[in-house]
Amino acid sequence: MTAVTTMTTAFEPAHHERLMRLAHEVSYAAGTRLFEEGLRADRFWVVRSGTVALDLHVPGRRPAVIETLGSGALVGWSWHFPPYVWQLGAEAVSPVRAWEFDAGAVLEMCAEDAAFGRAVAVWVGQVLARRLHASRVRLLDLYAPYGSGGPT
Repeated sequence: MTAVTTMTTAFEPAHHERLMRLAHEVSYAAGTRLFEEGLRADRFWVVRSGTVALDLHVPGRRPAVIETLGSGALVGWSWHFPPYVWQLGAEAVSPVRAWEFDAGAVLEMCAEDAAFGRAVAVWVGQVLARRLHASRVRLLDLYAPYGSGGPT
């Protein structure tokens, strides 16, 4: 897979600046749940420092950690697609500092400016494609008889 698409590399400067006008800084202690699978997705984060684990509910087992995200990573994409419900859960593994964005405000900006909206959609789509691949590999490693079968 390709390298992580960060907000800085995903946007031209004017779009990046416009998006950052909506950002506000937040901090989370290790062990804090940012969101739960199945609940309403109304915000997203870009990690400034620390680590966030994305996890998947597995009946009868502990949640399976699908991917661990660090500095520059987008946390949350479910806010971009109806029905706006989290598809995974997320927890701060270490103390986390992040920029938090109100999803409704960002979606409103996307509707008002087609070029900005396309840039956001491409960014989220690239992140989503990478996350789907990572989820598939991780679930195969956890539950398939021979793991993901990736290169050894």
